[in-house]
Amino acid sequence: MRGVRGATTVAANAAGDIVARTAELLSRMVGENGIRPEDVANAVFTTTEDLDAEFPAIAARALPGWENVPLLCAREIPVPGSLGRCVRILLLWNTDRAPQEVRHVFLRGARELRPRWAMRVAGDDDEKPVRLLPNGPGR
Repeated sequence: MRGVRGATTVAANAAGDIVARTAELLSRMVGENGIRPEDVANAVFTTTEDLDAEFPAIAARALPGWENVPLLCAREIPVPGSLGRCVRILLLWNTDRAPQEVRHVFLRGARELRPRWAMRVAGDDDEKPVRLLPNGPGR
């Protein structure tokens, strides 16, 4: 079993934006690694505290074959100054691939979190990174 990590940022705290960016990230993670849903043990989705308009797992629930994958949503620790409006995914994947063969995917503003795993997508420079403030988002 291997863990596959991914992260992206969302332009606004809007349900459609959260689902669209999560779907983009999950599709890229699946595509880069050739992951089949029947080989996924579970998926954990986290959001920063400034994203609460929708559950990011909704994006996976809409994909064929993912109805039997256990999905969990959680909140990231709100560290002041950390990257805001961020969705992260951790897939636990049953595979024979060696750790160095796994392709992790960090898109958009989340590229700064893991530059070595960063991947570019169209329009990913259109947003400025948002930082979490000491007393919560926007306070």
